[in-house]
Amino acid sequence: MTMTPDQAARFADVFERLVHGVEQVLLGKQHVIRTAFTALLSEGHLLLEDVPGTGKTSLARAVAESVRGSSNRIQFTPDLLPGDITGVSIYDQRSGAFEFHRGPVFSTIVLADEINRASPKTQAALLEVMEEGQVTADGVTHPVGSPFMVIATQNPVEQAGTYRLPEAQLDRFLMKASIGYPDHASTVRILEGALHGTQPARVPAVLSAETVVELAALARTVFVDATINDYVSRLIEATRTAQEVRLGASVRGALALIRAAKTHAAALGRHYVIPDDVKSLAEPVLAHRLLLDPEAEFEGVTTSSVIAQVLIETPPPGDRVAG
Repeated sequence: MTMTPDQAARFADVFERLVHGVEQVLLGKQHVIRTAFTALLSEGHLLLEDVPGTGKTSLARAVAESVRGSSNRIQFTPDLLPGDITGVSIYDQRSGAFEFHRGPVFSTIVLADEINRASPKTQAALLEVMEEGQVTADGVTHPVGSPFMVIATQNPVEQAGTYRLPEAQLDRFLMKASIGYPDHASTVRILEGALHGTQPARVPAVLSAETVVELAALARTVFVDATINDYVSRLIEATRTAQEVRLGASVRGALALIRAAKTHAAALGRHYVIPDDVKSLAEPVLAHRLLLDPEAEFEGVTTSSVIAQVLIETPPPGDRVAG
């Protein structure tokens, strides 16, 4: 079944209401809010690389409130253990059996704050739950429920005492974005609210968690032409052959780009994907999946600039010369 134009229009209306609601809390940041909801409705996870104090926690809570879900914040530290995230089995003397106590990962939206401060072993505890939506403890599988989304953050400035996220874990994040500082007008509004003791606006609950699951399923039915699949495949191959890149995007990256492009198209009221959907999402979906050559990195080359160059050098379907 393919999404109809009427379904696309309704999807776009709901999406705009979600974005508008969160905008009341995160002023002047419509782009990153749209990115967060695109990730959520694509059943993916979001990595935010940003300095402290830009509203990462507010974003996670606001997204959860807008879909009537729960949210948990996990502060990652070097002494954090895997069980502190996923939960532990504790022996119950009365029943004579081990009972599983769920960790904070059992939530609709999980904010993994400063994820790169935890040890690689603790970071790895998130791999199964991010990929399969479940936690396995003592051979027993515990689903975390749906919808489920991890919003992880890392500080790009302070690197002392941190552990770089391995490529396998970066690949689990559907998109990477940055909130950044608010513009002048938004900053003035924030200061005026603080001066008058105004409480932050409550985020309206637009959807139920069950409806989010239904919308995510609907987004998967957006039509993708064979030429779009070919375009994405050529983009992925171009990241692997780029001179500055040591490790290009994986097949998971290609699948993620198509999945996100479907949601992006539906959010704009279209029931089909066009090349511009792919172009607008290529950087947030693919850049964090690339591993640069050390010499190129030393010369100031970034993964974002590589993606920009790949987009220039790879013609979209409509621009290709027939032959």
